[in-house]
Amino acid sequence: MKYQVLFIAALLVMAALVTGCTQPAATQAQTTPGSTGVIKIGVIASLTGPASNVGTNMWQSAQVAADKINAAGGVTLKDGSKAQIKMIVADDESTQAGGQKAATRLITDDKVDLLVGGYSSAVTSAYEQTIAEYKVPYIVTGASSPVITHRTDIDTSYIFHHCPTTDAYAQYTIKFIDQVLRPAIAKKSGFSADRPLRLALLYQDTAFGKGVQTAVINTITQEKLNIQLVSQQSFRMGETDFRTPLTSIKGANPDAVYIAAFPNEGAPIITQARRDIGLNTIFLNVVNNDNAQFYKDLGQYGEGAIIESMFSPYTAPVGAVSDAQGAMKQAYFTRFGTYPDMMGASTYEGVFIAAKAVGNAGSTDKATVRQALVDLKMPQVIVPMKDQTISFSPDYRESTFDLWMEQLAFNQTLGETRPFIVWPDNLRTTEFTLPMGYTAGSV
Repeated sequence: MKYQVLFIAALLVMAALVTGCTQPAATQAQTTPGSTGVIKIGVIASLTGPASNVGTNMWQSAQVAADKINAAGGVTLKDGSKAQIKMIVADDESTQAGGQKAATRLITDDKVDLLVGGYSSAVTSAYEQTIAEYKVPYIVTGASSPVITHRTDIDTSYIFHHCPTTDAYAQYTIKFIDQVLRPAIAKKSGFSADRPLRLALLYQDTAFGKGVQTAVINTITQEKLNIQLVSQQSFRMGETDFRTPLTSIKGANPDAVYIAAFPNEGAPIITQARRDIGLNTIFLNVVNNDNAQFYKDLGQYGEGAIIESMFSPYTAPVGAVSDAQGAMKQAYFTRFGTYPDMMGASTYEGVFIAAKAVGNAGSTDKATVRQALVDLKMPQVIVPMKDQTISFSPDYRESTFDLWMEQLAFNQTLGETRPFIVWPDNLRTTEFTLPMGYTAGSV
């Protein structure tokens, strides 16, 4: 009996020694990755709720990026060692409360090293205080309101914006309207060259939609453009029946309607406008609508519509990123059976940016990684960037994209619309044309 007690005691001592030896190594792998280290990247995405279509695409694109990086050996650190990426997702449920819960869980429970994602600007803004409190580097790849990094009520210094902002949306779209759409309408309708284009806005009543509205007004005013806003209508996020605001817009006799909406809102807006209201005009959509489900949902009603874009499931500009986009789309399709969208593309790049920052930092120390993001200068990945380089502005930590405008054409065989780049001239694949049945506005 005496020897049995001694034997059991010895086993317990050995177990304690093993535990004591192995525990620090596991902790070290999380904080300072080495050849067997792990970098934990959390993705905040809308997997349920009104934004789930795009949010799911963002999460799936992040996984494709991590697969590619890990298959190539992982993240190379300054000392030449490698670390693998582990992706962890949390659903913000397309709500502010859900976003707060998701951010808190990833930071406090999962103890991620960095964050990527965020779609709805209203949802993302709701948990920025948590990011500020824990000082976790966050690469926002979907929320487009400049408020995300411009706000001064909290510390946003750990937040980096890798997504075109609503300011960029409006600047590109309004210039297209002025340079291409207005002359085309004047020519077709026999209007004088100095006739103002009559523009209506239909926007989501959130930070995102209001950001587009403000940027449109500012662009027209600051550029002194010959564009007249004849109607400005809003709707609640996730709404499905748009016939009341569309009826008001029709009564204002616009030449075109600019829509600031999610894809699951944008498609029924155009469908209801043409099918139910008889509003046969040009509809212009912000970049997040360049989404495979959007094309499917639009069907014949998408003929002639315009989408601002930087990445499309179905087209690409000739140039440096064409092959890279094709490879990413194929990898995504192989895994998920469909094609990635614009927000998926920026999230895909967000993972590469996170990996590069950790590699340059040499560790996952959050302050060091943040400084690496401040100093970042890396080649563009799959989306055309200004000077073909990904970097963040010194004031609000925003990256700068090269955008383009696409026009949709209905494909009878597919039963869906497909995009063709029409502006600017150096990227276009076809000429812009006013669709058959188009009706200009009148005073």
